[in-house]
Amino acid sequence: MQTQPNPTETNRIPAKDSNFLQQNPHLGELPKDGFDAQNPPKPELIDTCVHCGFCLATCPSYRVIGKEMDSPRGRIYLMDAIHNGEAELEPATVQHFDSCLGCLACVTTCPSGVQYDKLIAATRPQVERNVPRSIGDRLIRSLIFNLFPYPDRLRPLLYPLMAYQKSGLQNLVRSTGLLNRWLPRLGAMESILPQITPDAFKPNFPDIIPAQGEKRYRVGMLLGCVQQLFFNPVNEATARVLTANGCEIVIPKSQGCCGALPAHQGQEAQAQELARQNIDSFEGTDVDFVIINAAGCGHTLKEYGHILKDDPDYREKAEAFTEKVKDINEFLSAVELTAKLHPITDEELAIVYQDACHLIHGQKISSQPRELLRQIPNITLREPLDAALCCGSAGVYNMLQPEVADDLGQQKVENLVNTGASLISSANPGCSLQIKKHLNLQGREMPLRHPIELLDLSIRGEKLTV
Repeated sequence: MQTQPNPTETNRIPAKDSNFLQQNPHLGELPKDGFDAQNPPKPELIDTCVHCGFCLATCPSYRVIGKEMDSPRGRIYLMDAIHNGEAELEPATVQHFDSCLGCLACVTTCPSGVQYDKLIAATRPQVERNVPRSIGDRLIRSLIFNLFPYPDRLRPLLYPLMAYQKSGLQNLVRSTGLLNRWLPRLGAMESILPQITPDAFKPNFPDIIPAQGEKRYRVGMLLGCVQQLFFNPVNEATARVLTANGCEIVIPKSQGCCGALPAHQGQEAQAQELARQNIDSFEGTDVDFVIINAAGCGHTLKEYGHILKDDPDYREKAEAFTEKVKDINEFLSAVELTAKLHPITDEELAIVYQDACHLIHGQKISSQPRELLRQIPNITLREPLDAALCCGSAGVYNMLQPEVADDLGQQKVENLVNTGASLISSANPGCSLQIKKHLNLQGREMPLRHPIELLDLSIRGEKLTV
């Protein structure tokens, strides 16, 4: 692992005034192909970057890899060079765009207000359209994007996966280390496989769940794709907390994946298709808000206006939809809890809350989940070192870039455990899987729960069991 850069040494090195291309000959000297005409990164957004370097210390890929071109500043320089015909859009440059986790920490940090999120979001579809990938890369990406966003395709695999776990075959495969050695990406995918439980096979929710007591709001609820199969207890807890606080819940059967996984990796058409499906699902339901309990999903749902900006039939519908989207922590904090809260432990319980990147950086939600947790009697919160640093999950990044992701996962778990807390609370399924993996790898036993699961226990007056 590279030593963390010292911001005082790097934050005043202007990339455009350096011999950047000469120092990186693998980027190519003569241009062949640049960005195509379909929504390339906008030069006016590129030009807002003054290359001050404040982003370097907060960029997880730069902190691990330690190379300028694997930082936001370096990637923006590459975008500018490709746009000006000084570098090619080819595998040598693409590797630096691929190394970006999309955590958006640089957006939070940047003193110049550079919209790096829009720049990388515009660059990734360009890569997918114009740069051929290796056979191995195409296979793993095809598996991910044709399976994970579709619960009906994934559900039949739960039976053999449960047998794989129950039979002891999983322990044997992991003990040999052969999968990680010969097929590291497939090994990374297997390493975050959660324990398959009967909850994954439960029937779907009813279309409408009535509010308890006086109805305050009528809300829609997104179930997610991976969330509804591997984290169904979180969805059940979300429904109970919402109804206990006066919400009538609408759950359309036609809803699907939010589109986060393909959207974050430049699979533009697939993300647009999934966005339209969800907009259509909630059209005419007359809900006040659309509630989501997964950080990455919530960020993408709030981006539907951007994802469908070029669709004349859905542009306005998308904007109206995003206005209603609320993260569950954001929503409950704003409307305030009306249900009585009870202690979930007999003695004081120290909890460390883990900030998911697409909550803290993407949606600017950080204080709300902490405020909700503090309302539970006997709960105290502890703060970890580098709380805003990505855990390495980043959608499917930990499957596509396992080495960098593992370094970040190890750091994240060490920082969480070092708080001395007895429980970790995380509001994103990808983060939860990544953290559990590295807790296991480090031989640490520490329970992890979604904040809403803890609120649910408190409302019901049940004690926490681990």
